[in-house]
Amino acid sequence: MTTQEIVSKLWNLCNVLRDDGITYHQYVTELTYILFLKMAKETGAEKQIPAAYRWDRLTEKSGIELKKFYKELLTYLGENCTGRVREIYQGAATNIDEPKNLEKIITTIDGLDWYSAREEGLGNLYEGLLEKNANEKKSGAGQYFTPRVLIDVMTRLMKPQPGERCNDPACGTFGFMIAAHRYVKEHTDDFYDLGADQAKFEREEAFTGCELVHDTHRLALMNAMLHDIDGQILLADTLSNQGKVLRDFDLVLTNPPFGTKKGGERATRDDFTFPTSNKQLNFLQHIYRSLTTDPNRNGRAAVVLPDNVLFADGDGEKIRCDLMDKCNLHTILRLPTGIFYAQGVKTNVLFFTRGKSDKGSTREVWFYDLRTNMPSFGKTTPLKKEHFADFEKAYEAPDRHAVQDERWSVFTREQIAEKGNSLDMGLIRDDSMLDYNDLPDPADSAEQAAADLEEAVDLLMSVVKELRALEVQD
Repeated sequence: MTTQEIVSKLWNLCNVLRDDGITYHQYVTELTYILFLKMAKETGAEKQIPAAYRWDRLTEKSGIELKKFYKELLTYLGENCTGRVREIYQGAATNIDEPKNLEKIITTIDGLDWYSAREEGLGNLYEGLLEKNANEKKSGAGQYFTPRVLIDVMTRLMKPQPGERCNDPACGTFGFMIAAHRYVKEHTDDFYDLGADQAKFEREEAFTGCELVHDTHRLALMNAMLHDIDGQILLADTLSNQGKVLRDFDLVLTNPPFGTKKGGERATRDDFTFPTSNKQLNFLQHIYRSLTTDPNRNGRAAVVLPDNVLFADGDGEKIRCDLMDKCNLHTILRLPTGIFYAQGVKTNVLFFTRGKSDKGSTREVWFYDLRTNMPSFGKTTPLKKEHFADFEKAYEAPDRHAVQDERWSVFTREQIAEKGNSLDMGLIRDDSMLDYNDLPDPADSAEQAAADLEEAVDLLMSVVKELRALEVQD
């Protein structure tokens, strides 16, 4: 049985819970509680769990006794355990009222082909489940789930290295850090021969995150654990003073949440130079300030941000100028529409590197338009790796000026300043729009209209003259 088949089987269990009124997101969270116990057994990691609350104890019970024991288990693991177990189960409560439904889920999970699942990677299985949840419109999970293909493109271009500190300050289910970890493993020939200290660093310090929503944080912890990552994942608000500890990173990969602070209030961080109620602008400030300033390291970031960040005035302009002073904002990818849950949101990826000083770090910004004259992406037309191929070529070209691609353009810092420091640039002509350049010049049109009118008047006068001549003859 393939991972995909196992994911489908697990997802179909959600139908069992409909009568209990459980949402898709609640189901994935509930499944996390149960899967953790089974996967701990399958991976030999049960020593973290007290013997009385392990998987085999759960499968021994049925009916009302099972429901009562399950509730007791959730409370005990969340209050009396330590480490990841406590983090995952803290505040856990079940939404399953019908004992038969709970029993059905447990027996189905117990009967899956776990040998195949281990061979393909339990982490991949869990990620597949999270992706299934994100793609289900009714779940609403797509708001924190970045398309896997976009995560992979951003990670490939940022090239995380062993020994680097990577972070996602709005980590959702931890997808960016999983991808960064995978990239390091796949591109390091001697990864499994790293010394004890280096291996410990990769496992415990290299990949970290922060997530505000409790249930999503729980999913992130489980995802990290299944990929053998034990880095800190804070349950906190990055835009509060708790976020101050997130700093000195070599690499930030993230897709911060869209929207404004509740009630429009400003960020509670007291260290922001430009406090604003716009969440994305605050996240952008946090990100470029969180990069290492050590000249011997390569502090850099790739961040998904909506269009308003590119043109917002007031504090928006000040923040863009501060970014371009402190960092080399070398590339902006204008993303196609329809790739996120919020269908109408237009987004971009900003790529920047921390400068050696706090002034004049950006000299020119390259834009790639992957939005105009592109298909409408969604479930029927999924975004694929091939869609990014030309962009990746342009991005990595030894001489960017030599690239022949109409979607690829560059603006100097001076040109950007002339536009009021707006970065809403780099879009090509939309073939579906009326081309106003093909319309006649208004001045020419007026001149032609006057000539036509004069001609019409002359014609009318000659007709009148002929009529009068006829009257005289009569």
